[in-house]
Amino acid sequence: VQKLLAPALAMPEAPRLRCVEDETDRLLASLATHDLDLILTDRPLDSQVRLKAFSHLLAESGVAIYAPPALARRLKGPFPECLQEAPWLLPTPGTALRRGLDQWMATHGLRPRIVGEFSDSALLKAFGQAGAGIFAAPEATGSEVIRQYHVKRLGRAEGVQERIYAVNVERRLRHPAVQALREAAKAWDFA
Repeated sequence: VQKLLAPALAMPEAPRLRCVEDETDRLLASLATHDLDLILTDRPLDSQVRLKAFSHLLAESGVAIYAPPALARRLKGPFPECLQEAPWLLPTPGTALRRGLDQWMATHGLRPRIVGEFSDSALLKAFGQAGAGIFAAPEATGSEVIRQYHVKRLGRAEGVQERIYAVNVERRLRHPAVQALREAAKAWDFA
């Protein structure tokens, strides 16, 4: 998210950012009252939402599986079978990434040993770096994940996608800062 927002801060008349992490319903309420101008989320708006708002796909990436080196060395066999009963750090239930990972694991007959569930992806990766378990992250950020968290890429979770949507009250993304976000996603090979 920081990479996506960075171009907006580099603009001559940069907007002031206020980054809030909260439940979608509360964020939508803030959008409705114009306390927020934009929401970044992992899924488009549900058709049941009564707010006149629009979802715009900004970025999409495949997902890879990472592990701290000591744990990676203990895994035996080919990927993804080597992940059977390995310790996992997962996003909290209900997130789009978690649903995708659960489905991928079920397809491959994997029974994860879940040691932690996180709503904060940076905290999840920090636990991974500390050796607590395997985790998933977007392939678009793979080189940064490896460098920053000192982990190894084990393989790709085929069919699992991480998406970032911009939700606002405009049918089109007109604001220059939001357009800069969209261009950053394209230039970053995320979209």
